[in-house]
Amino acid sequence: MTTNWTPDRLGDLSGQRIIVTGATNGVGLGTARALTRAGAHVILAVRNTTLGEQRAAEIGGSTSVVELDLADMSSVRAFPAKLEGDVDVLINNAGALSQHRRDTVDGFEMTIGTNLLGPFALTNLLFGRVRSKIVNVGSDAHRSAKLDLDDLHLRNAKWNVMGAYARSKLAVMLWGLELDRRLRVAGSPVVTQLTHPGWVASNLSNVSDNRVMSLVHRGVQAVGSVLANDIEEGAAPTLYCLSEPIPPGSYVGVDGRFGLRGGPVLIGRSAVACDYEIAARIVDFAERETGTAIPV
Repeated sequence: MTTNWTPDRLGDLSGQRIIVTGATNGVGLGTARALTRAGAHVILAVRNTTLGEQRAAEIGGSTSVVELDLADMSSVRAFPAKLEGDVDVLINNAGALSQHRRDTVDGFEMTIGTNLLGPFALTNLLFGRVRSKIVNVGSDAHRSAKLDLDDLHLRNAKWNVMGAYARSKLAVMLWGLELDRRLRVAGSPVVTQLTHPGWVASNLSNVSDNRVMSLVHRGVQAVGSVLANDIEEGAAPTLYCLSEPIPPGSYVGVDGRFGLRGGPVLIGRSAVACDYEIAARIVDFAERETGTAIPV
């Protein structure tokens, strides 16, 4: 199956206000660029505001830059006060890999803290100001994950880079499942979607400054330049959620073999990522850790 989707499908987004987290590089940058070209006002929610301002100038159009560090709950809690007005769409795009096991300032394992707990708290704190849609960027890496619900911070289990990343993305998928269920039950006008950008040769794979990992990163980038989506293609599944009449709770990925590259299409998820009981436990965990809950 192939798709002929292009960003032209977004139409005219003038008057729309959209938050994109992690908008300085990679898929987030591609997403922000396409949305501004379509006329939206894009709020770049980023750790490095100097780089954010540089990216905003490069992108052009209507943008603003607001500081946000998803690995620091004090930054997440401060974000709503820095944001002016309501928004139409919240895109939880930012994601992280860590080369070594370490904790956030709040004592969370860094990968799940940045990829799940930060966006979870941000969404809950902003929910009353989101008018239309929440898009969470997941990953098909969730298919290889094995969750221990009693050790989500990986304090006892053997830790490795991709294992931690896959677990965090499975947790994001499960959060998205439960979020969709709760919004439906509440009859909320806000809908939520999940996306998978395919394999994108972006900064995400640059997980270390040491010599060996630097060589690995260069190798990944060299192969990715041939086999992977570029950042505009990686942004397409997220943009597809804004342009197409797809059902609430959909999971949008790419149509290429093995989910590596291609155009945006609706795809399936792993059986575990469809388990409502596990999803409820993930959300209970996230509510306890962050002290926040979706107000519906």
